[in-house]
Amino acid sequence: MADIPIRCFAVSVVILRKVADEYEILLLRRNHTLIGEWCQIAGGIEDGEKAWEAALREVREETGLTCGRLYSADICEQFYEADRDAISMLPVFVGFVDADAAVMINHEHSEFRWVSFAAALAMVPFAGQRHVLKHVEAEFAQREPVRHLLIEAASPKA
Repeated sequence: MADIPIRCFAVSVVILRKVADEYEILLLRRNHTLIGEWCQIAGGIEDGEKAWEAALREVREETGLTCGRLYSADICEQFYEADRDAISMLPVFVGFVDADAAVMINHEHSEFRWVSFAAALAMVPFAGQRHVLKHVEAEFAQREPVRHLLIEAASPKA
């Protein structure tokens, strides 16, 4: 009997901002892998890096943004990769940024949009992404996030 490996090599980050009492999600249009698809931020974990450190670094590299608060989303994005015959599990993080924070996308993306949860659900290509976004909306937008999920070490010092 053969096993299918489970790989955890990357993170996924949903960036939120609050504009006029409504939350918006930052989506990026990819131009390397998954060309043309709208996605949240994702990227690999480097040697010696904690997953939350990778999340902050990827946010900074891909968008130029700094999260005012970073939470564990208490969920993983998971999918099967046929080319690797493996299941990938990515811890999901939720980062909050100021409403007027300037986005500067890097070479991995062709454009960005701030959109509502409803619009994001229609834009992302994968069911796993929609599952994650529904969870984030319920646990981080429709209610106050559970304080135990806040990553204290990732928050800028006052």
